[in-house]
Amino acid sequence: MPKLINKVVKVLITGDFFLNLGWGLLSPVFAIFILRNITMQNPLKAAEVAGFAALFYWIPKSFLQIPIGYFLDKKRGEKDDFWFMLSGYFVIAFVPLGYLISSAPWHIYLLQILYAFGISMALPSWMAIFTRHIDNGKEALEWSMESASVGIGAGIAGGLGGIIASALGFNVLFVAVSVLNFISAIILTIIKNSISARGDGGVILPKPSVGP
Repeated sequence: MPKLINKVVKVLITGDFFLNLGWGLLSPVFAIFILRNITMQNPLKAAEVAGFAALFYWIPKSFLQIPIGYFLDKKRGEKDDFWFMLSGYFVIAFVPLGYLISSAPWHIYLLQILYAFGISMALPSWMAIFTRHIDNGKEALEWSMESASVGIGAGIAGGLGGIIASALGFNVLFVAVSVLNFISAIILTIIKNSISARGDGGVILPKPSVGP
């Protein structure tokens, strides 16, 4: 990334890249995993489980992230944002390992709820830190870099996920997703000392007058 991007923004974008790279590996073949390993080749049941898996992710996520965001806004400083973000990333990283031992639909649903909980911790706090540390006058550039990194990660992973599942099996794929998620969490620890305890966005650069 160009040097005109500050350290905090660089690290947040890089961590998000690896997170989306990991989950991008799984996205194209998750329904096939459900068909083969959860519903034992029953396509109608697999479609039902896949649909409910989406429900058990999106509904809890949608309801949880609002009170979590409200709570984080009420707390002064960025330390709580950072630790919520990091904890959420680690929660997310354990979810693919749960798929390794899943054999029933309710296992998938429970893991999807856990995934939603992790995302609900990570996303509001990630966006809050990103917004505070974004370089003044470069808001469009840095948000576009974030969007581009997500797209590149998901695009690369989309092609690799099917290859890995076909050649090495779902277990290897799940471990790979988890490892990439852990890498993304570890990357975030780089900015631990750049996070402000005062609530002024740290010492990076002035925050923009309006949010994204």
